[in-house]
Amino acid sequence: MNAPERLFTAAAHRPLPDVQSSPDGRDIAIQKVGVRDVRYPVQLRGGSGAQPTVGCFQMTVALPPEVKGTHMSRFIEVLEAHPGELDAAALGTLLDTMLQRLQASAGAITLRGTYFRRKTAPVSGVTSLLDYTVTLHAETDGARRVLRQTVEVPVTSLCPCSKDISDYGAHNQRSVITIGAELRDPIDLDEQIAIAENAASCQLWGLLKRPDEKYVTEYAYEHPKFVEDLVRDVALALRREPRVAAYTVASENFESIHNHSAYAWLEGRND
Repeated sequence: MNAPERLFTAAAHRPLPDVQSSPDGRDIAIQKVGVRDVRYPVQLRGGSGAQPTVGCFQMTVALPPEVKGTHMSRFIEVLEAHPGELDAAALGTLLDTMLQRLQASAGAITLRGTYFRRKTAPVSGVTSLLDYTVTLHAETDGARRVLRQTVEVPVTSLCPCSKDISDYGAHNQRSVITIGAELRDPIDLDEQIAIAENAASCQLWGLLKRPDEKYVTEYAYEHPKFVEDLVRDVALALRREPRVAAYTVASENFESIHNHSAYAWLEGRND
C-alpha cells in the first residue's frame, strides 16, 4: 500500500466530528429549524383509498439554546423510512418519528399536495377527475399536539345582487373556498371537500356535456351566493361537526366583471 492509500485508509476509519451537536454559547433558542420545499412521492389517503401524488414537505424542530445545530440529513432519512400512506393522523405518527430521530421535544411537519376525486357529471353521467390542493399539518410544542387538515376547493359563485337588478342573466365566477380544520378525530378529505361544494352556488366538474352545462348554469342561478354567504354557510356546517375543534374558512371569488377578487375570511372554535 502506497502512502496516499495509507492516508486515505486512515482517514476513512477516523471518527468524524459531530459539529452540529457541539455546544453554542450565545444562549439563543431557535423555535423552528429544518428543511422546506422537499418534494417527495407520497400516497395520500382519501375516501376512495390512497392515491399517489408528489408532496411538498416542510419539516422543522425546536433547537435548544445550548446546541449549535440540528442534523438536516435526518429529516430526509425520516421520509425515506416511511413507506405507508399519509393522512392527518399518519402525519402525526411521522411527527413522532421525526422528533425521536432528531432528539427534539417540539416540532412540526407540513405536507402540501394535489388530491384528485373522480366525479360524475349531473346529467350525462360522464366521469372525470377534478383536482384539489390539500395541506396536512402536524405540530407539537411538547405539551399540546395539533393536527390540521386544509382543503382548497374550486367552486362556482353567482352574485345575488346581479341576479336581482338584471332583467336577464347574472354574473358568476369561479371561486376557491379554503377550509382549515383543526381535528379532534379524523375527517375524510372527501367529506371536507363536500362541505365547501355544498355551500357554493354550484360545484365544478372536470368534464361536462351540453345537458350538464345547462344544469350547472341554471343550478347556480337558483343558488346565488355572495362571498360572505359562502364562508358563513361553511362555518355553519363546521359548527355542527364534533370532529372539528377549530376552523378557518376563506373564499376568494375571481370576479368576472372586475379586475380584482372579492375575499372573505373567518375563524371559529367548537367548545
